[in-house]
Amino acid sequence: MSITGKHRILILPLLIMMMISSFEYSFAQDWAQWRGPNRDGVVAGFAAPKSWPDKLRAKWAIKAGIGHSSPLVVGNRVYQHARQGDNEIVMAVDLNSGKVLWQDSYPVAYSMNPAAMTHGKGPKSTPIFNNGKLYTLGITGVLSCYDGSNGKLIWRKDFFEKFKAKAPLFGTAMSPVIDNGKIIVHAGGNDQGGMVALDAATGAEKWAWTADGPGYSSPIVVEAVGKRQLVTQSQKFIVGIAIENGGLLWKIPFDTEYVQNIVTPVAYKDLLIFSGINKGVFAVRLGYRDNKWVTDQVWINKEVSMYMNSPVLSGNLLFGMSHRNKGQFFCLDAASGKTLWTGDPRQGENAAMLLAGGFIFSLTNDASLIITDSAGKGAKVIKTYQVADSPTWAHPAISGKNIVIKDENNLRLLSLE
Repeated sequence: MSITGKHRILILPLLIMMMISSFEYSFAQDWAQWRGPNRDGVVAGFAAPKSWPDKLRAKWAIKAGIGHSSPLVVGNRVYQHARQGDNEIVMAVDLNSGKVLWQDSYPVAYSMNPAAMTHGKGPKSTPIFNNGKLYTLGITGVLSCYDGSNGKLIWRKDFFEKFKAKAPLFGTAMSPVIDNGKIIVHAGGNDQGGMVALDAATGAEKWAWTADGPGYSSPIVVEAVGKRQLVTQSQKFIVGIAIENGGLLWKIPFDTEYVQNIVTPVAYKDLLIFSGINKGVFAVRLGYRDNKWVTDQVWINKEVSMYMNSPVLSGNLLFGMSHRNKGQFFCLDAASGKTLWTGDPRQGENAAMLLAGGFIFSLTNDASLIITDSAGKGAKVIKTYQVADSPTWAHPAISGKNIVIKDENNLRLLSLE
């Protein structure tokens, strides 16, 4: 069928609109797991606005439930795990409208440790989306696999028979990782737990390392000395676990006050950077000598130390929030550990930090979103936005010019335009 000139005129604007939409979306990278595609807090393809607005524009907000689980953005959907009443809730939300596309709930009985009552009974682990499936890990360590398109439950697994303890003292907080068809979780609790790898498609167990229970840290995957491995903080150690079979490669004794090993490790060139409450910040180089793995400490900085914050790298610069001085942002030289600057004190208990287009987005627990320059010449604040009326412990997710925020009870979409 031929297209007349009139039809060409009508179709041309439509094609242009589709091309623009496709072009814009190509720069909005999926945020499909804890701290993004590489589990390092780096947002790819972000283009800063020509001028930062005085206030972020609210596009929608819905009640999601309590919990510190961070939202995912996959395509034009937001996925959220939370708690409403006595149930854990899993939902898919349309990114553009805030409409709930599907939702599942299941009962979860849980008693909070008195020391963590203010954090609530909601899930703390961030889900992971892979190969069309959404995986959630609840506050008691229940692992669920959903069809991401319609919310149908594919399989569910708990570890109550495998480990006597259901969860660490303050609830399950590690966020699962998927590698080579295996989903890996640190299950169980204090003195009774372990790292377990399951077939991501079926939930069948592939291997388990049961020499130490979980902390609250989430693992990263690195390739070191020819060995692909998980690196994380467990209850009493920093460990490297072989992904292929769950064998322990190396460990570093590491315990913090009140058993609060939390910080996600950061990989910088051939170094691994770690921290913990009152432990400073330090870098380790892995090696293999005399038929055994070695962990050589390259540097340690005792001027700053991280509690719940996980840092971000921009080139050779490491940005984080120290728990000292009641919350203080800092920048270190990642190669030497030298302090380049520290910011003002009393910034809060925690900051969820992302690197996007040369800027650091720091969401503090009092719902302040602080935009700073990542040039490393001081804590230059570009803008500060108040993004919620209740605490924000979950990491935000950035998609194009949109920012998804989970506060104490609500999920909202804010725009930089």
